[in-house]
Amino acid sequence: GLSQYSSDPRTEWDLSAYSTREQVLEAIRNLRYKGGNTFTGLALTHVLEQNLKPDAGARLEAEKLVILLTDGKSQDDANLAAQTLKNLGIEIFAIGVKNADEAELKQVASEPLELTVYNVLDFPLLSSLVGKLTRVLCTRIKEKSNKETADFPVNTGPQLSPTDLKISAVTSKSMNLTWSPPLRPPKKYRVVYYPSKGGTPREVVLDGAVSSLRLSNLTSHTEYLVSVLPVYDTVVGDGLRGVTSTLPLSPPRSLRVSELSHNSIRLSWKAAQGATHYLVLCSAAPDGAED
Repeated sequence: GLSQYSSDPRTEWDLSAYSTREQVLEAIRNLRYKGGNTFTGLALTHVLEQNLKPDAGARLEAEKLVILLTDGKSQDDANLAAQTLKNLGIEIFAIGVKNADEAELKQVASEPLELTVYNVLDFPLLSSLVGKLTRVLCTRIKEKSNKETADFPVNTGPQLSPTDLKISAVTSKSMNLTWSPPLRPPKKYRVVYYPSKGGTPREVVLDGAVSSLRLSNLTSHTEYLVSVLPVYDTVVGDGLRGVTSTLPLSPPRSLRVSELSHNSIRLSWKAAQGATHYLVLCSAAPDGAED
């Protein structure tokens, strides 16, 4: 599977899209480069929520590896998102090109860093990594596959996935989330939310017995993407996703002018709900405007 990212991650193809080496190579030849910003944290969250899912071809019994290829320093918190993946047993390899921040690569990558962090001066030099990286990846998969793992059913369905996400009581600063838990209660839930037009993802971790949350300190008049992910000991179940916009801030209404004198006027208005202060601006009307 492959995703590209800038300020908005984009899945190019899922794990289940192609079944032969030739098909994958043809897809790479047809790939168009996506320029833009470097929101690596948002990209890693996208991979977890969109690409490492059963309906995207991720098999629950298979080892999960993420190879991050970046040519710059992240403009959001890549470490937090990477730590979430690593806590779920997903191994991250970090490859930097040109202006990549090596310290950040080492924060994001899994241990041992001598096997998972690579840095080259330019894109053509990536070809020199292919042989070593292939051997390391295959060896890591074999090592992890040989460890005893819990026996999870391959078909998640209602067994591991919550349903019926409802978003209610939306204000300019907050919203309520509720959902129906899966048949098998998770160890915990990860609730990730961020503005749809780009922004740093925020995350809340809840106990698996909880099935509601109030999000607060949101930005007014903004569309938010919300994801609720059930987390088990060795797997993340299929999550719920929703999109909702917060309300605009209430404006003051019914502005009236009274008590005019040669150097003063009195203003009155109906209060704006929730306002703590008002800023009043005045200036002389331009020539020709109504007095």
